[in-house]
Amino acid sequence: MTASAPAVARPRARAPRVALVGNPNVGKSLLFNRLSGRNARVGNYPGVTVERRQAPARLQGARGGRSIELIDVPGAYSLSARSAEEQVAIRSLLGWGEDPPDLAIVVVDASQLLRNLYLLLQVRELGTPCIVALNMVDEVDGPAPDTDALQRIFGVRCVAVSARTRAGLGDLQRAADSALSAAPPAAQRVTYPAPVEAAVAELLPLVSALWQVSGPRARALTLWSLTSIDDDDELADIPPELRDAVSAALAPAGAAAGVDLDEAIIAARYAFLDQQATRLSGRRQHRPWTARLDRALLHPVWGFAVFLLLMTTVFQALFSGADPLIGVIEGAADALAGLARDLLGQGLGADLVVEGLVGGVGNVVVFLPQIMLLFLFIGVLEDSGYMARAAYLMDRVMRSLGLHGRAFVPMLSGYACAVPAILATRTMERQRDRLLTMLVVPLMSCSARLPVYTLIIAALFPPDRLLGVVPTQGLLMVGMYLFSTLVALTAAGVLSRTVLKGPRVPLILELPPLRAPAVGSVLRLMWSRSRVFLTDAGTVILVCTVALWALLKFPALPPPEPTPPAIELSEAQQVAWQAAALEHSAAGRMGKALEPAIRPLGFDWKIGVGLIGAFAAREVFVSTMGLVYGVGDDVDEESLSLRDELRQERRADGEPVYTPLVGLSLMVFIALAAQCMSTLAAVKRETGGYRWPVFLFVYMTGLAWVASLLVYQCGRLLGFS
Repeated sequence: MTASAPAVARPRARAPRVALVGNPNVGKSLLFNRLSGRNARVGNYPGVTVERRQAPARLQGARGGRSIELIDVPGAYSLSARSAEEQVAIRSLLGWGEDPPDLAIVVVDASQLLRNLYLLLQVRELGTPCIVALNMVDEVDGPAPDTDALQRIFGVRCVAVSARTRAGLGDLQRAADSALSAAPPAAQRVTYPAPVEAAVAELLPLVSALWQVSGPRARALTLWSLTSIDDDDELADIPPELRDAVSAALAPAGAAAGVDLDEAIIAARYAFLDQQATRLSGRRQHRPWTARLDRALLHPVWGFAVFLLLMTTVFQALFSGADPLIGVIEGAADALAGLARDLLGQGLGADLVVEGLVGGVGNVVVFLPQIMLLFLFIGVLEDSGYMARAAYLMDRVMRSLGLHGRAFVPMLSGYACAVPAILATRTMERQRDRLLTMLVVPLMSCSARLPVYTLIIAALFPPDRLLGVVPTQGLLMVGMYLFSTLVALTAAGVLSRTVLKGPRVPLILELPPLRAPAVGSVLRLMWSRSRVFLTDAGTVILVCTVALWALLKFPALPPPEPTPPAIELSEAQQVAWQAAALEHSAAGRMGKALEPAIRPLGFDWKIGVGLIGAFAAREVFVSTMGLVYGVGDDVDEESLSLRDELRQERRADGEPVYTPLVGLSLMVFIALAAQCMSTLAAVKRETGGYRWPVFLFVYMTGLAWVASLLVYQCGRLLGFS
């Protein structure tokens, strides 16, 4: 919140602003997609929309419709702004720092009506022009809630819709168009106990003066202050005099007869809604088969078994389902590199194109099929409603480690990417919970680590089956994801008891109904996330790859003169010169300088070069290793793939450089090290300083080094090579 007054005047030329407001999980983002044609992400747990989305849209109307600016406000259960989402919601409705909306469309779940009407009542008390979208009417068994009764109670138009089937969308657009032309209805008035009214009367002049508001809006803001401002809130820019006045009003001496004003306000609102309950029927659709499924999915033993089975299936499918497409992309990249070499010949420019551009980016793009499959599975789990059940299941574990149960949502999102997962921590009320989650989310194995895992597992671990049944490669992939999850939970337990001590807060989470995923929504999610991956490959990864290519090329080592001059260098001499040129380069010198620190982990200086590149983005490790093992080689249809190069790399004594033990040590390091500048930048933005990003980098990198050391040295003690 800011202390500045809400803006009330707006330029006549701009399109009307229409805000979609509602509780989490009421289908608001899907309705936003339907009305605007945009592809906002749709999910089945709170916190999907952590930032406001805007898009132009056009309403149907009596005069042919009008253009509007549609705003998807983050889901909030109330306007008592304790969480970041609720703060964004109250800012959007009041117009702090911008124009207020000309109309609010309050989206409510027809099958959970009374719970949703608390937010609607608050919006009506503010006097904000609004209409009601009674969504999910197709999921109500028996008669749907009475829209006419809703309209009589709240004094605003109510339209029954189904965003999923598009039913009623035309009526909703016409109602919105009509509401934009009509005079706003009078604000809703709720009768509060005498102590509340006395506190409101005392604070009202101060609120009116500070925020330059009057009438019902000033009264509603005074009630908001009494329910939102306290000693533990994290609201920004609240005037000190208002804080003092609210603190005095909430103190035992300030509330007559010791009445808890916050509880009295909430109780009065629910009493008003309870009086209308008999007029607002509408029962949740009865689905006995989902109840039976939930008994298994939420069981403390069988629920975890189902979770592990699903994860094993998903990650094994990443190998078996994507491998044919990976082979096609590898072949296409080799063919393109060969064509470029034929057209450009030899020379520095040709090396840049073949080794830096085609080879570097191609070594990362080859994993696009697996990335797309991963996002496809995540989308199915989200849209089906299973993700919320997994959050409920994991809450028991997370509570014991000091994490809030809602942290499971950003932590699970961290499997895709840590940056949006860090943004999703805004759904938590307390800064301590948000910060703790931010510090452990980067430990989750994100999609950027997937290419590295895939390269190492495919190159160093044969496609055998454990006990003749379980595929070893898929099991290793699941093991890496489980390993990162266990480390993240352990780190949370340690940090919550040392650096970030604090009381535990219970999880309140609504379980959405199990339903068939919306194919279009899942495919849009898969493509949008995959497109981000491709964009990274075309920008960050490309820039890093070219920079690393230059570091691997310069300073150049002159080729040796053959003896006698008329005889060409032998193949052995060429290989020896290429190895010497690599060591002589800037990247080689950096790797050599790093080698003493990473040699106890089983790594040589070439792996060190790859790790240096990976600190820009983890995916760059693969393209860097491609450059390291491709320098000086002509790429043609007979050239070895990077996996083959790693298998055949030998030390001076003939021993292989890359063994399964080295591969496991390397995967552990990649899993735990803070090798993502974007993640550190996101933490810096969310915390407002460099203290926590620096702490995150130091503790994760130190943890990675120690864990990798233990894996490699203990493996050697046990007789593994």
